[in-house]
Amino acid sequence: MALNVKSKDSCAFDIVSLGEIMLRLDPGNMRVRTARSFDVWEGGGEYNVARGLRKCFGLRAAVVTAFADNDVGRLVEDFILQGGVDTRYILWRPYDGLGRSVRNGLNFTERGYGVRGAAGVSDRGNTAASQLKKGDVDWEKVFGKDGARWLHTGGIFAGLSETTADVVEEAMIAAKKHGTLVSYDLNYRPSLWKNFGGKKRAQEVNRRLARYVDVMIGNEEDFTASLGFEVPDTDENLSSIEIENFKKMIGAVTKEFPNFKVIATTLRTVNSASNNDWGAVCWADGVFHEATLREGLEIYDRVGGGDSFASGLVYGLMEKGDPALAVEYGAAHGALAMTTPGDTSMASLAEVEHLVKGGSARVNR
Repeated sequence: MALNVKSKDSCAFDIVSLGEIMLRLDPGNMRVRTARSFDVWEGGGEYNVARGLRKCFGLRAAVVTAFADNDVGRLVEDFILQGGVDTRYILWRPYDGLGRSVRNGLNFTERGYGVRGAAGVSDRGNTAASQLKKGDVDWEKVFGKDGARWLHTGGIFAGLSETTADVVEEAMIAAKKHGTLVSYDLNYRPSLWKNFGGKKRAQEVNRRLARYVDVMIGNEEDFTASLGFEVPDTDENLSSIEIENFKKMIGAVTKEFPNFKVIATTLRTVNSASNNDWGAVCWADGVFHEATLREGLEIYDRVGGGDSFASGLVYGLMEKGDPALAVEYGAAHGALAMTTPGDTSMASLAEVEHLVKGGSARVNR
């Protein structure tokens, strides 16, 4: 495979992620609008990948982000530490007592059930992470002095503010300088871009950053909304027709972005909020690899499923060097992550490998 991954002994970290981490407030089986109590978790599209690689796959992970220095920020830090992710690159901003100048992001998320889809209400304006700007992070220390084999970031962080895309680009340039591979999850969120130029702006930002990416990740809607590549619509379930549509799109994508060494997408048919068909496909070195299709997958909490797919995929590429196996690891890890609450995975490597090998859900005792 064309990916040239740096050796472990040359780097302090296997994976460094760049993005915002929010406090997720989860009403469990209730609705946000009627809840009287919430469970709390940490979560963020870019962070979830590093956390999965550390907690499930045993790799060394660190995060680059910023928090307002108050008890909410320290609570999120405590969650990060519990996940085993290194916090040395977190930037702490003085808190003014009100959140007028800087604050920490909150994400209220319902899991959904049956005909009621999952729903999220983000409260992340004026956060410390969204105020990061070019020059704030010492990328020479991250990638030059300490060293990292892989950088993961994505379209959520890039779309947070006028300055965050510049931070992403700065990080990517430094990573490429030091031979660090770069993965990027498009993760298009209409609510994020709604008052920030919409799809046109999203495409401008993501197309600008795409030229630095080695491994591009997203679903079909992401490639259309974030990069402007049209995928023929189909009402079919996860089928050969949908796979063929993805293959047709890849030709146009790789022609414009020949730097993409791997392109991967999740495929999902939502039968109901609690029952999905779940699959994935990966393109590498001109060859397509399809993961095992899991029809009628029962969903407990779908949030973070795509991020867990990304972490399994990165693990397979980094440690196994096999894109066919990597997409299976990604699909299995994403499936397992959606059987537990919270944004982050509670799966073990043994569970992932059991599922990859075709294992069943029979009781293990």
